Amino acid sequence: MAGVLACIGITAQAQDANREEPKGKAIVQAFGNFHTGFGAENDDRGFELERSYFGYEYNFGKGLSAKAVMDIGKSSDVSDYQRMAYIKNAMVSWKKDGLTLNGGLISTTQFNFQEKFWGYRYIMKSFQDEYKFGSSADLGLSVAYKFADWVSADAIIVNGEGYKKIQKNDGLNYGLGVTLTPVKGLQVRLYGGLNEGSEEGKEDITNVAAFIGYKHERFTIGAEYNQMWNASNKEGADQSGYSLFASGKLSKMTDLFVRYDDLSSKNDWNISKDESAAILGAQFKLGKYVKIAPNFRISMPKADGADDCYSAYVNCYFGF
Repeated sequence: MAGVLACIGITAQAQDANREEPKGKAIVQAFGNFHTGFGAENDDRGFELERSYFGYEYNFGKGLSAKAVMDIGKSSDVSDYQRMAYIKNAMVSWKKDGLTLNGGLISTTQFNFQEKFWGYRYIMKSFQDEYKFGSSADLGLSVAYKFADWVSADAIIVNGEGYKKIQKNDGLNYGLGVTLTPVKGLQVRLYGGLNEGSEEGKEDITNVAAFIGYKHERFTIGAEYNQMWNASNKEGADQSGYSLFASGKLSKMTDLFVRYDDLSSKNDWNISKDESAAILGAQFKLGKYVKIAPNFRISMPKADGADDCYSAYVNCYFGF
């Protein structure tokens, strides 16, 4: 697929005598924090390097580009004292007028729009990523087309197992999305996806998401609702939840932000992880490449007898 996209882009270049000069840029990002818990979580404190990205993006001109990114972060399969390295992106893109084609190990479209709208990924993942409704990258192909200034659509087909696992199942993950901009600053996003179970005893996973947000030069607000049927390919393991967030600019260098999440499971099958959660904080930009965000968090488990958890964080970002 990457070869096909490259051929398309090269052909387009050959047909145009006015060639652009190729150019590239390095990608370096690091997410870290210092955190401490309160009450029952008082022993949970320390410095943490959550995630690092290293890569390179090259623009060949005439809409053709390539990007490769390495992701170094924590893994649920090993102890927190270890770090695992993954290839996050290894992709080729081609853009022509309103058409965009991506092939290879690409960013998925399930919650990429919401993540960018939220804008504080280094502090907290967007709802679907935080609660494992899908993967942020996968191997496959995506296409998007902007029909007009107010409407665009996209489609994606990927392996469905994310970028941390090899493809061991025969099923694929399909997704369709529509983005509307009825008035300046107001955006609506609708998405539906089907991840095939492909093995006996495993059910198809279905995802739907609806998002609405408004961006002003001084503030941003957003709300999303998400529903997943048959989580982990288990029949009846349905989950749903919503996220509400807002941010405002106090100055060119200072933002305030707040967010509230709520996760539920059908018939409480996942009650040990169901919760409501809130975060309140501020972001300070220290120059072009560094951001610092002190914030306060509360997690309110829905399980009977579970205590609320309180914690304070200072998140740090370095990147270019």
